[in-house]
Amino acid sequence: MRKLFGTDGIRGVANREPMTPETMVKVGRAAAHLLKGSTQRPAIVIGKDTRLTGYMVETALTAGITSMGVDVLLVGPLPTPGIAFITRSLRADAGVVISASHNPYDDNGVKFFSGDGLKLPDALERKIEGLIFSGEVDGIRAAPREIGKAYRINDAVGRYIEFAKNSFPKGMTLKGMRVVVDCANGAAYKVSPTVLKELNADVMPINVQPDGTNINKGCGSLHPEALRRAVVKHKAHAGFAHDGDADRVLFVDERGALVDGDHILALCALDLKAVGRLREDTVVATVMSNLGFEVAMREAEIRVVRTTVGDRYVLEEMLANRYTLGGEQSGHIIFLEHNTTGDGIVTALQVLAIMRRQGKRLSELSACMTSYPQVLVNVPVRRRSALEELPSLQEGVRSVEARLGGTGRVLVRLSGTEPVARVMVEGQEQRTIERLARELALMIKKELG
Repeated sequence: MRKLFGTDGIRGVANREPMTPETMVKVGRAAAHLLKGSTQRPAIVIGKDTRLTGYMVETALTAGITSMGVDVLLVGPLPTPGIAFITRSLRADAGVVISASHNPYDDNGVKFFSGDGLKLPDALERKIEGLIFSGEVDGIRAAPREIGKAYRINDAVGRYIEFAKNSFPKGMTLKGMRVVVDCANGAAYKVSPTVLKELNADVMPINVQPDGTNINKGCGSLHPEALRRAVVKHKAHAGFAHDGDADRVLFVDERGALVDGDHILALCALDLKAVGRLREDTVVATVMSNLGFEVAMREAEIRVVRTTVGDRYVLEEMLANRYTLGGEQSGHIIFLEHNTTGDGIVTALQVLAIMRRQGKRLSELSACMTSYPQVLVNVPVRRRSALEELPSLQEGVRSVEARLGGTGRVLVRLSGTEPVARVMVEGQEQRTIERLARELALMIKKELG
Protein backbone atom coordinates (compact mmCIF):
# COMPACT_ATOMS: atom_id res chain seq x y z
CA MET A 1 0.00 0.00 0.00
CA ARG A 2 1.13 3.56 -0.71
CA LYS A 3 2.35 5.62 2.24
CA LEU A 4 1.65 9.10 0.84
CA PHE A 5 0.23 9.17 -2.67
CA GLY A 6 -3.28 8.16 -3.67
CA THR A 7 -4.96 8.31 -7.08
CA ASP A 8 -4.59 12.10 -7.22
CA GLY A 9 -1.53 13.08 -5.23
CA ILE A 10 -1.29 13.41 -1.45
CA ARG A 11 -4.43 14.24 0.54
CA GLY A 12 -5.30 14.62 4.19
CA VAL A 13 -6.60 16.85 6.94
CA ALA A 14 -4.58 20.06 7.02
CA ASN A 15 -1.95 20.18 9.79
CA ARG A 16 -2.35 16.44 10.40
CA GLU A 17 -0.04 13.87 8.87
CA PRO A 18 0.79 13.77 6.06
CA MET A 19 -0.38 17.34 5.41
CA THR A 20 1.96 18.89 7.99
CA PRO A 21 4.70 21.47 7.38
CA GLU A 22 7.33 18.96 8.48
CA THR A 23 6.28 16.34 5.95
CA MET A 24 5.70 18.89 3.20
CA VAL A 25 9.29 20.13 3.55
CA LYS A 26 10.45 16.54 2.96
CA VAL A 27 8.07 16.10 0.04
CA GLY A 28 9.41 19.29 -1.53
CA ARG A 29 12.99 18.15 -1.04
CA ALA A 30 12.43 14.68 -2.50
CA ALA A 31 10.40 15.95 -5.44
CA ALA A 32 12.96 18.67 -6.25
CA HIS A 33 15.78 16.12 -6.18
CA LEU A 34 13.99 13.77 -8.58
CA LEU A 35 12.28 16.29 -10.87
CA LYS A 36 14.93 18.95 -11.43
CA GLY A 37 16.51 18.91 -14.87
CA SER A 38 20.06 19.56 -15.93
CA THR A 39 19.62 23.30 -16.53
CA GLN A 40 21.79 25.75 -14.64
CA ARG A 41 18.79 27.17 -12.73
CA PRO A 42 16.12 24.45 -12.38
CA ALA A 43 12.68 25.73 -11.35
CA ILE A 44 9.37 24.33 -10.09
CA VAL A 45 6.01 26.12 -10.33
CA ILE A 46 3.75 26.18 -7.25
CA GLY A 47 0.07 27.13 -7.48
CA LYS A 48 -2.88 26.58 -5.17
CA ASP A 49 -6.60 26.93 -4.63
CA THR A 50 -8.20 29.34 -2.13
CA ARG A 51 -7.87 27.34 1.11
CA LEU A 52 -6.44 29.26 4.03
CA THR A 53 -4.10 26.34 4.74
CA GLY A 54 -2.55 26.73 1.29
CA TYR A 55 -0.18 29.38 2.68
CA MET A 56 1.24 26.93 5.21
CA VAL A 57 1.75 24.16 2.66
CA GLU A 58 3.14 26.56 0.05
CA THR A 59 5.74 27.91 2.47
CA ALA A 60 6.84 24.43 3.55
CA LEU A 61 7.15 23.14 -0.01
CA THR A 62 9.05 26.27 -1.02
CA ALA A 63 11.53 25.74 1.82
CA GLY A 64 12.06 22.13 0.83
CA ILE A 65 12.44 22.81 -2.89
CA THR A 66 14.79 25.78 -2.54
CA SER A 67 16.95 23.84 -0.07
CA MET A 68 17.78 21.49 -2.95
CA GLY A 69 19.06 24.27 -5.19
CA VAL A 70 15.84 24.65 -7.19
CA ASP A 71 14.00 27.93 -7.75
CA VAL A 72 10.28 28.25 -7.01
CA LEU A 73 7.86 30.14 -9.26
CA LEU A 74 4.80 31.15 -7.23
CA VAL A 75 1.60 31.74 -9.24
CA GLY A 76 -0.94 31.98 -6.39
CA PRO A 77 -4.56 30.81 -6.77
CA LEU A 78 -5.00 29.20 -10.18
CA PRO A 79 -6.97 26.20 -11.47
CA THR A 80 -5.10 22.91 -11.65
CA PRO A 81 -5.17 22.87 -15.48
CA GLY A 82 -3.81 26.41 -15.42
CA ILE A 83 -0.82 25.24 -13.41
CA ALA A 84 -0.22 22.41 -15.90
CA PHE A 85 -0.28 25.00 -18.70
CA ILE A 86 1.95 27.51 -16.87
CA THR A 87 4.48 24.76 -16.09
CA ARG A 88 4.81 24.08 -19.82
CA SER A 89 4.69 27.76 -20.77
CA LEU A 90 7.49 28.76 -18.38
CA ARG A 91 9.49 25.65 -19.31
CA ALA A 92 9.78 24.74 -15.65
CA ASP A 93 11.06 21.37 -14.53
CA ALA A 94 7.82 20.54 -12.72
CA GLY A 95 4.61 21.99 -11.32
CA VAL A 96 2.94 21.60 -7.93
CA VAL A 97 -0.76 22.07 -7.18
CA ILE A 98 -1.78 22.67 -3.56
CA SER A 99 -5.43 21.63 -3.44
CA ALA A 100 -7.79 18.99 -2.10
CA SER A 101 -10.00 19.48 -5.17
CA HIS A 102 -13.66 18.85 -4.24
CA ASN A 103 -12.89 17.94 -0.60
CA PRO A 104 -14.01 20.15 2.31
CA TYR A 105 -11.96 23.12 3.53
CA ASP A 106 -10.41 21.11 6.39
CA ASP A 107 -8.51 18.95 3.89
CA ASN A 108 -5.64 19.90 1.65
CA GLY A 109 -3.44 18.09 -0.81
CA VAL A 110 -0.47 18.20 -3.13
CA LYS A 111 -0.12 16.84 -6.65
CA PHE A 112 2.72 17.16 -9.13
CA PHE A 113 3.09 17.74 -12.86
CA SER A 114 6.16 16.95 -14.90
CA GLY A 115 7.69 19.64 -17.07
CA ASP A 116 5.40 18.44 -19.87
CA GLY A 117 2.32 19.19 -17.74
CA LEU A 118 1.60 15.51 -17.12
CA LYS A 119 0.73 13.98 -13.76
CA LEU A 120 3.55 11.86 -12.40
CA PRO A 121 3.47 8.11 -13.04
CA ASP A 122 3.04 5.75 -10.09
CA ALA A 123 6.69 4.66 -10.29
CA LEU A 124 8.00 8.20 -9.80
CA GLU A 125 5.63 8.83 -6.89
CA ARG A 126 6.97 5.65 -5.28
CA LYS A 127 10.50 6.98 -5.69
CA ILE A 128 9.52 10.19 -3.88
CA GLU A 129 8.07 8.10 -1.05
CA GLY A 130 11.20 5.94 -0.99
CA LEU A 131 13.51 8.93 -0.62
CA ILE A 132 11.43 10.26 2.27
CA PHE A 133 10.80 7.09 4.28
CA SER A 134 14.29 5.65 3.81
CA GLY A 135 15.76 8.88 5.17
CA GLU A 136 17.98 9.14 2.11
CA VAL A 137 16.72 12.62 1.24
CA ASP A 138 17.93 13.94 4.61
CA GLY A 139 21.53 13.56 3.47
CA ILE A 140 21.09 15.43 0.18
CA ARG A 141 21.57 19.17 0.52
CA ALA A 142 22.63 22.07 -1.68
CA ALA A 143 25.61 24.21 -0.73
CA PRO A 144 24.68 27.65 0.69
CA ARG A 145 25.62 29.44 -2.54
CA GLU A 146 23.38 27.03 -4.55
CA ILE A 147 20.16 27.44 -2.52
CA GLY A 148 17.23 28.37 -4.74
CA LYS A 149 15.15 31.54 -4.80
CA ALA A 150 11.37 32.06 -4.82
CA TYR A 151 9.81 34.38 -7.41
CA ARG A 152 6.20 35.50 -7.81
CA ILE A 153 4.79 35.25 -11.35
CA ASN A 154 2.26 38.08 -11.58
CA ASP A 155 0.81 37.40 -15.02
CA ALA A 156 -0.09 33.71 -14.60
CA VAL A 157 -3.85 34.34 -14.44
CA GLY A 158 -3.76 36.44 -17.61
CA ARG A 159 -1.70 33.83 -19.44
CA TYR A 160 -4.15 31.08 -18.57
CA ILE A 161 -7.18 33.18 -19.54
CA GLU A 162 -5.72 33.67 -23.02
CA PHE A 163 -4.86 29.97 -23.26
CA ALA A 164 -8.42 28.96 -22.35
CA LYS A 165 -9.95 31.43 -24.82
CA ASN A 166 -7.78 30.03 -27.60
CA SER A 167 -9.52 26.66 -27.19
CA PHE A 168 -12.77 28.30 -28.36
CA PRO A 169 -13.41 28.28 -32.14
CA LYS A 170 -11.94 31.23 -34.00
CA GLY A 171 -14.53 33.73 -35.17
CA MET A 172 -17.21 32.43 -32.78
CA THR A 173 -18.49 34.42 -29.79
CA LEU A 174 -20.94 33.81 -26.96
CA LYS A 175 -22.81 37.05 -27.63
CA GLY A 176 -26.48 36.67 -26.71
CA MET A 177 -25.85 33.58 -24.59
CA ARG A 178 -26.77 33.87 -20.90
CA VAL A 179 -24.59 31.62 -18.71
CA VAL A 180 -24.47 31.04 -14.94
CA VAL A 181 -21.11 29.85 -13.56
CA ASP A 182 -20.58 28.48 -10.04
CA CYS A 183 -16.89 28.77 -9.10
CA ALA A 184 -17.22 26.95 -5.75
CA ASN A 185 -15.35 29.84 -4.04
CA GLY A 186 -12.31 28.11 -5.42
CA ALA A 187 -9.40 28.56 -7.79
CA ALA A 188 -11.52 29.59 -10.81
CA TYR A 189 -13.25 32.50 -9.08
CA LYS A 190 -11.46 35.06 -11.26
CA VAL A 191 -10.60 33.07 -14.36
CA SER A 192 -13.88 31.43 -15.35
CA PRO A 193 -16.13 34.53 -15.30
CA THR A 194 -13.44 36.58 -17.06
CA VAL A 195 -13.07 34.05 -19.89
CA LEU A 196 -16.84 34.06 -20.48
CA LYS A 197 -17.06 37.87 -20.38
CA GLU A 198 -14.21 38.27 -22.83
CA LEU A 199 -16.04 35.92 -25.21
CA ASN A 200 -19.05 38.28 -24.91
CA ALA A 201 -21.34 36.02 -22.88
CA ASP A 202 -23.92 37.46 -20.49
CA VAL A 203 -22.36 36.04 -17.33
CA MET A 204 -23.91 35.52 -13.91
CA PRO A 205 -21.15 34.29 -11.58
CA ILE A 206 -22.02 32.77 -8.20
CA ASN A 207 -19.81 31.62 -5.32
CA VAL A 208 -16.92 33.88 -6.28
CA GLN A 209 -16.16 35.33 -2.81
CA PRO A 210 -13.56 32.98 -1.33
CA ASP A 211 -12.69 33.68 2.30
CA GLY A 212 -10.25 30.82 2.81
CA THR A 213 -12.80 28.54 4.47
CA ASN A 214 -15.85 28.47 2.19
CA ILE A 215 -14.37 26.53 -0.72
CA ASN A 216 -16.82 23.80 -1.90
CA LYS A 217 -19.12 24.65 1.04
CA GLY A 218 -22.64 23.95 -0.20
CA CYS A 219 -21.64 24.97 -3.72
CA GLY A 220 -19.74 23.90 -6.79
CA SER A 221 -19.94 20.65 -8.73
CA LEU A 222 -20.79 18.55 -5.65
CA HIS A 223 -23.63 20.87 -4.60
CA PRO A 224 -25.29 22.18 -7.78
CA GLU A 225 -28.63 23.09 -6.17
CA ALA A 226 -28.00 26.86 -6.16
CA LEU A 227 -26.77 26.69 -9.74
CA ARG A 228 -29.92 24.88 -10.85
CA ARG A 229 -32.11 27.51 -9.18
CA ALA A 230 -30.10 30.36 -10.69
CA VAL A 231 -30.33 28.98 -14.23
CA VAL A 232 -34.11 28.70 -14.01
CA LYS A 233 -34.53 32.06 -12.24
CA HIS A 234 -32.45 33.98 -14.78
CA LYS A 235 -33.72 31.98 -17.76
CA ALA A 236 -30.14 31.18 -18.71
CA HIS A 237 -29.22 29.10 -21.72
CA ALA A 238 -27.01 26.94 -19.48
CA GLY A 239 -25.02 26.90 -16.28
CA PHE A 240 -21.93 25.07 -15.14
CA ALA A 241 -20.14 24.39 -11.87
CA HIS A 242 -16.50 23.76 -11.04
CA ASP A 243 -14.97 22.03 -8.07
CA GLY A 244 -12.39 23.74 -5.85
CA ASP A 245 -9.47 23.45 -8.27
CA ALA A 246 -11.59 23.66 -11.46
CA ASP A 247 -10.24 20.59 -13.19
CA ARG A 248 -13.81 19.31 -13.46
CA VAL A 249 -17.14 20.74 -14.59
CA LEU A 250 -20.79 19.69 -14.46
CA PHE A 251 -23.53 21.43 -16.45
CA VAL A 252 -27.14 22.39 -15.84
CA ASP A 253 -29.39 22.69 -18.87
CA GLU A 254 -31.91 25.45 -19.53
CA ARG A 255 -34.60 23.54 -17.56
CA GLY A 256 -32.39 23.23 -14.48
CA ALA A 257 -31.61 19.54 -15.05
CA LEU A 258 -28.12 18.30 -14.16
CA VAL A 259 -25.85 17.15 -17.00
CA ASP A 260 -23.08 14.96 -15.57
CA GLY A 261 -19.67 14.02 -16.93
CA ASP A 262 -20.94 10.97 -18.83
CA HIS A 263 -23.45 13.08 -20.77
CA ILE A 264 -20.83 15.78 -21.41
CA LEU A 265 -18.38 13.15 -22.65
CA ALA A 266 -21.04 11.57 -24.87
CA LEU A 267 -22.18 14.79 -26.57
CA CYS A 268 -18.58 15.89 -27.10
CA ALA A 269 -17.62 12.51 -28.56
CA LEU A 270 -20.52 12.66 -31.00
CA ASP A 271 -19.58 16.18 -32.07
CA LEU A 272 -15.89 15.34 -32.52
CA LYS A 273 -16.78 12.30 -34.60
CA ALA A 274 -19.11 14.38 -36.77
CA VAL A 275 -16.30 16.80 -37.63
CA GLY A 276 -13.68 14.06 -38.05
CA ARG A 277 -11.61 14.88 -34.96
CA LEU A 278 -12.30 11.82 -32.77
CA ARG A 279 -9.20 9.73 -33.33
CA GLU A 280 -10.00 6.13 -34.27
CA ASP A 281 -13.63 6.85 -33.29
CA THR A 282 -12.62 6.02 -29.70
CA VAL A 283 -13.34 7.66 -26.37
CA VAL A 284 -11.70 6.79 -23.04
CA ALA A 285 -13.82 6.48 -19.88
CA THR A 286 -13.40 4.85 -16.47
CA VAL A 287 -15.08 1.85 -14.88
CA MET A 288 -17.43 4.31 -13.14
CA SER A 289 -18.98 5.61 -16.36
CA ASN A 290 -22.64 4.66 -16.69
CA LEU A 291 -23.63 1.64 -18.74
CA GLY A 292 -25.95 3.93 -20.67
CA PHE A 293 -22.89 5.82 -21.92
CA GLU A 294 -21.45 2.67 -23.42
CA VAL A 295 -24.79 1.80 -25.04
CA ALA A 296 -25.06 5.26 -26.63
CA MET A 297 -21.50 5.13 -27.95
CA ARG A 298 -22.01 1.65 -29.38
CA GLU A 299 -25.08 2.86 -31.27
CA ALA A 300 -23.00 5.73 -32.69
CA GLU A 301 -20.21 3.27 -33.66
CA ILE A 302 -17.80 4.83 -31.17
CA ARG A 303 -15.55 2.47 -29.23
CA VAL A 304 -15.26 2.93 -25.45
CA VAL A 305 -12.00 2.05 -23.67
CA ARG A 306 -12.36 1.86 -19.88
CA THR A 307 -9.62 2.49 -17.33
CA THR A 308 -9.43 2.42 -13.55
CA VAL A 309 -10.77 5.48 -11.69
CA GLY A 310 -8.64 8.61 -11.92
CA ASP A 311 -8.12 11.11 -14.72
CA ARG A 312 -4.40 10.32 -14.67
CA TYR A 313 -5.19 6.78 -15.85
CA VAL A 314 -7.54 8.13 -18.51
CA LEU A 315 -4.73 10.37 -19.73
CA GLU A 316 -2.19 7.52 -19.75
CA GLU A 317 -4.47 5.51 -22.03
CA MET A 318 -5.04 8.53 -24.26
CA LEU A 319 -1.33 9.26 -24.57
CA ALA A 320 -0.44 5.63 -25.24
CA ASN A 321 -2.82 5.47 -28.22
CA ARG A 322 -3.09 9.17 -29.13
CA TYR A 323 -6.83 9.30 -28.44
CA THR A 324 -8.25 12.81 -28.42
CA LEU A 325 -11.05 12.60 -25.85
CA GLY A 326 -11.51 10.97 -22.46
CA GLY A 327 -13.03 11.65 -19.08
CA GLU A 328 -14.90 10.67 -15.97
CA GLN A 329 -18.48 10.77 -14.77
CA SER A 330 -17.38 13.28 -12.12
CA GLY A 331 -16.68 15.88 -14.82
CA HIS A 332 -12.95 15.48 -15.43
CA ILE A 333 -12.89 15.76 -19.22
CA ILE A 334 -9.62 15.76 -21.17
CA PHE A 335 -9.37 17.28 -24.64
CA LEU A 336 -5.85 16.30 -25.59
CA GLU A 337 -5.87 18.88 -28.41
CA HIS A 338 -6.01 21.58 -25.75
CA ASN A 339 -4.53 20.46 -22.42
CA THR A 340 -2.80 17.58 -20.65
CA THR A 341 -5.24 17.27 -17.78
CA GLY A 342 -8.92 17.64 -16.97
CA ASP A 343 -9.80 21.29 -17.59
CA GLY A 344 -13.20 22.52 -16.38
CA ILE A 345 -13.02 25.85 -18.20
CA VAL A 346 -11.85 24.43 -21.55
CA THR A 347 -14.53 21.72 -21.31
CA ALA A 348 -17.23 24.31 -20.61
CA LEU A 349 -16.14 26.28 -23.66
CA GLN A 350 -16.31 23.19 -25.88
CA VAL A 351 -19.87 22.44 -24.74
CA LEU A 352 -20.97 26.04 -25.28
CA ALA A 353 -19.35 25.99 -28.73
CA ILE A 354 -21.28 22.82 -29.63
CA MET A 355 -24.53 24.48 -28.53
CA ARG A 356 -23.76 27.50 -30.67
CA ARG A 357 -22.54 25.58 -33.72
CA GLN A 358 -25.42 23.12 -33.76
CA GLY A 359 -28.03 25.65 -32.71
CA LYS A 360 -29.44 23.26 -30.10
CA ARG A 361 -30.41 23.59 -26.46
CA LEU A 362 -28.28 21.69 -23.97
CA SER A 363 -31.26 19.51 -23.03
CA GLU A 364 -31.42 18.34 -26.66
CA LEU A 365 -27.71 17.62 -26.85
CA SER A 366 -27.55 15.74 -23.54
CA ALA A 367 -30.43 13.50 -24.60
CA CYS A 368 -27.88 11.62 -26.74
CA MET A 369 -27.66 9.04 -23.94
CA THR A 370 -29.98 7.63 -21.30
CA SER A 371 -28.43 6.81 -17.94
CA TYR A 372 -29.14 3.49 -16.32
CA PRO A 373 -30.18 3.77 -12.65
CA GLN A 374 -26.98 3.89 -10.60
CA VAL A 375 -26.37 3.88 -6.85
CA LEU A 376 -23.10 4.95 -5.22
CA VAL A 377 -22.60 4.31 -1.50
CA ASN A 378 -19.54 5.54 0.42
CA VAL A 379 -18.55 3.42 3.41
CA PRO A 380 -16.10 4.95 5.94
CA VAL A 381 -13.24 2.53 6.69
CA ARG A 382 -10.87 2.46 9.63
CA ARG A 383 -8.18 0.53 7.79
CA ARG A 384 -7.20 0.12 4.16
CA SER A 385 -7.13 -3.53 3.15
CA ALA A 386 -7.19 -4.91 -0.38
CA LEU A 387 -10.86 -5.66 -1.03
CA GLU A 388 -10.03 -8.68 -3.16
CA GLU A 389 -8.53 -10.28 -0.04
CA LEU A 390 -11.92 -10.27 1.74
CA PRO A 391 -13.53 -13.62 0.75
CA SER A 392 -16.97 -12.83 2.15
CA LEU A 393 -17.11 -9.54 0.23
CA GLN A 394 -16.02 -11.14 -3.02
CA GLU A 395 -18.67 -13.82 -2.60
CA GLY A 396 -21.21 -11.06 -1.97
CA VAL A 397 -20.20 -9.27 -5.18
CA ARG A 398 -20.59 -12.48 -7.18
CA SER A 399 -24.02 -13.04 -5.64
CA VAL A 400 -25.18 -9.51 -6.52
CA GLU A 401 -23.89 -9.88 -10.08
CA ALA A 402 -25.80 -13.13 -10.44
CA ARG A 403 -29.01 -11.50 -9.19
CA LEU A 404 -28.59 -8.68 -11.73
CA GLY A 405 -28.52 -11.35 -14.40
CA GLY A 406 -26.32 -9.55 -16.90
CA THR A 407 -28.46 -6.38 -16.93
CA GLY A 408 -26.26 -4.33 -14.63
CA ARG A 409 -22.80 -3.83 -13.11
CA VAL A 410 -21.14 -3.92 -9.71
CA LEU A 411 -17.98 -2.07 -8.74
CA VAL A 412 -16.43 -2.06 -5.26
CA ARG A 413 -13.21 -0.13 -4.65
CA LEU A 414 -11.24 1.84 -2.10
CA SER A 415 -11.12 5.59 -2.70
CA GLY A 416 -7.70 6.95 -3.57
CA THR A 417 -8.48 10.35 -2.02
CA GLU A 418 -10.61 9.66 1.08
CA PRO A 419 -10.78 6.97 3.83
CA VAL A 420 -13.84 5.34 2.30
CA ALA A 421 -14.80 2.34 0.22
CA ARG A 422 -17.10 3.03 -2.69
CA VAL A 423 -19.88 0.66 -3.74
CA MET A 424 -21.45 1.24 -7.15
CA VAL A 425 -24.37 -0.82 -8.46
CA GLU A 426 -26.12 -0.27 -11.80
CA GLY A 427 -29.25 -1.94 -13.04
CA GLN A 428 -32.68 -1.51 -14.53
CA GLU A 429 -34.67 -1.04 -11.31
CA GLN A 430 -33.80 1.63 -8.74
CA ARG A 431 -35.17 -0.07 -5.61
CA THR A 432 -33.38 -3.30 -6.43
CA ILE A 433 -29.96 -1.75 -6.90
CA GLU A 434 -30.38 0.35 -3.75
CA ARG A 435 -31.04 -2.81 -1.74
CA LEU A 436 -28.08 -4.64 -3.29
CA ALA A 437 -25.74 -1.70 -2.69
CA ARG A 438 -26.76 -1.57 0.99
CA GLU A 439 -26.02 -5.29 1.33
CA LEU A 440 -22.47 -4.85 0.00
CA ALA A 441 -21.92 -1.71 2.09
CA LEU A 442 -22.88 -3.61 5.23
CA MET A 443 -20.35 -6.35 4.39
CA ILE A 444 -17.57 -3.78 4.04
CA LYS A 445 -18.56 -2.06 7.29
CA LYS A 446 -18.32 -5.36 9.17
CA GLU A 447 -14.88 -6.09 7.73
CA LEU A 448 -13.22 -2.65 7.68
CA GLY A 449 -15.50 -0.20 9.50
